[in-house]
Order: sequence, then C-alpha cells, then structure tokens
Amino acid sequence: MAKKDSYQKFLKEDFNKLFEGIKLGDVQKHFLRSRWLEQVLWMEGKANLSRDRHYALRITTIIGGVILPALVSLSISNTNFKNKEPIIWSTFLLSQVVAISAAIEEFFHYGERWRHYRRTVESLKTQGWQFSQLTGPYRNYISHEQAFNLFAGQIEDIIQRDVEIYATQVVQEKKEEQQNQEEYKDKQS
Repeated sequence: MAKKDSYQKFLKEDFNKLFEGIKLGDVQKHFLRSRWLEQVLWMEGKANLSRDRHYALRITTIIGGVILPALVSLSISNTNFKNKEPIIWSTFLLSQVVAISAAIEEFFHYGERWRHYRRTVESLKTQGWQFSQLTGPYRNYISHEQAFNLFAGQIEDIIQRDVEIYATQVVQEKKEEQQNQEEYKDKQS
C-alpha cells in the first residue's frame, strides 16, 4: 500500500512541478490540477486496486484448483489414514474458497476493470505529456495557452468515453444477468 501511495505522491509532485514551468493562466492551471491530474491519480488507484483484486482472486482459484484433485485422491484412495475427516473437511473448505473466488471475479470483472482503467489512465497521461511538450496533436501550436483548448477537449473526450464504456458494460452485465435468470426460470418450469 505504501508503494502505491508513494507512486501516486510522486506523480502528483512531478506533474505539479511540470505545471509550474508551463505558462498558463490560473484557471487553466486549476483545470490541469483538478480535472486532469485528479483523474489520472484516481484512475491510477482504481487500476491498481482492480489489478490486485484480480490477481488475488485468480491466484486463489488457480492454486486451489491445482490442490483440490490431490486432496480428493487422498481422501478416496488412501485407506492408510485412520482419520480421513481432516482431509474431507479440507477438501470441502478449499472447494468453497475456489468457487467463491471464481464467482467474485466473474461478478466484479476485476480483470476487465483493471485493463479498462489502465488504458484510460495511460491515454490521459499521454495527452498530458504531449501537451507539456507540445507534440502529437499539439505540435502545431507555439504556446501552451494556444494549445490549451485542444488539450481540455481531448481530456473531456477521454473522460466521456470512459463514462460511456463503463455505463455500457454495467448495463450489458445487468441485461445478461436478467436474461440468465429468465433462462434459469424457464428451465425450472
């Protein structure tokens, strides 16, 4: 946790130093800090959190899935154990942990969220670096003040796309969940 916090702190300090060297008005610098930089820091945090959760759940599922067959074979084939109960209970508990871990990952889609946030934050960072260096779409401007409106528009487009993608995914997931529930009810009838 401290490592992530220190990286976010580094980013904030680094970009604030960069902003100080750019000739912009107070309102424009305020936009850089409150809209662009805060979005970068927030998305960086969300990407890292989603990645960590995705890895933890996937590793739990994978390792548990590898261990389970061994426990099952021990409890079934080995008659040398006087008391098989610990193996049976361990097998049961581990199978529940694996199932719960897989279900949580499937429900929350942490891997997809991680990739989504990572793509968006990297787009935001790229725009920030290109703007600061007057490269990419800003290369035809001779000052940051002249390029600022394009930069602000680019940032708002990225944020809007992020909102649309997120909203579309949530709506799609709910539709799929409803459809699955209806199909299940039809099969039960």
